[in-house]
Amino acid sequence: MQVTVRLQKDDSLEGLSESGHKVLMDRSPKVGGQNLGARPMEMLLLGLGGCALIDVILILRKSRQEFSDIRVEIDADREEAPPQVFNRIHLHFVVTASDIDPRRVGRAVSLSAEKYCSASKMLDSVAQITHDFEILSG
Repeated sequence: MQVTVRLQKDDSLEGLSESGHKVLMDRSPKVGGQNLGARPMEMLLLGLGGCALIDVILILRKSRQEFSDIRVEIDADREEAPPQVFNRIHLHFVVTASDIDPRRVGRAVSLSAEKYCSASKMLDSVAQITHDFEILSG
């Protein structure tokens, strides 16, 4: 896998993925950024969320569990001192469904965390990662 990140004229950063997708990143205004894009550390959490959510979606679909909406909300803490790595990350999955087996949702979340999500497995060497879920009717 190969990506490129390039400085733009406005001092933001443009990332280009191997698959041809672009993403804009920027620094916080506190350190001279213009708030033109997500912070790089936010991008790490977004990548973790995408990785985990794709796993859960595919596992639920494979087990024929239907839902009308699904998302993951991530809350994280970082160390105070540089390099300010994440030390705690919590993934909260919210599944909206009229008839879904909570055990299957729990199993999908566990399988993602313990077996399939490569982003989660990489980050769990530096941060305590926890997961939970809720099911909303709908």
